[in-house]
Amino acid sequence: MIASILFCISIVTLGQFAIYYWRATIANISTQQVSDRVRIAAGIPTPSVRSRDFRAILNVLELTPTLKGDADGYRAVRAYYLVVEKIGRLIPAVTEWAEGEMDMCSRYMAVLVDQRLDRNMECATRLRGI
Repeated sequence: MIASILFCISIVTLGQFAIYYWRATIANISTQQVSDRVRIAAGIPTPSVRSRDFRAILNVLELTPTLKGDADGYRAVRAYYLVVEKIGRLIPAVTEWAEGEMDMCSRYMAVLVDQRLDRNMECATRLRGI
């Protein structure tokens, strides 16, 4: 009985650690600079990417082909964005926190689109050299 309780507590703690690590990774990547080409392609007039720009960035993401086959890697961030958006609408006390989290998700996706465009340009350059 005690062993099963310890096992359950360990699983919950490990899951909590995994979520914190995943969120810290997203926060770290979202601090990188977003290039002008991504902002222009998404139609973002301001120098910083905000939460309202998330859907425009997703549109650019869908237009850029992937060379690695990692299209499923963005589902978790999309789901997190939608969950935080719903929480922010339902609970007015956490609206500011939710806006910050959605900003982070938008910047993260913009950085990933920028990296994808860089990889595509690099591949095109190599192909031209062949």
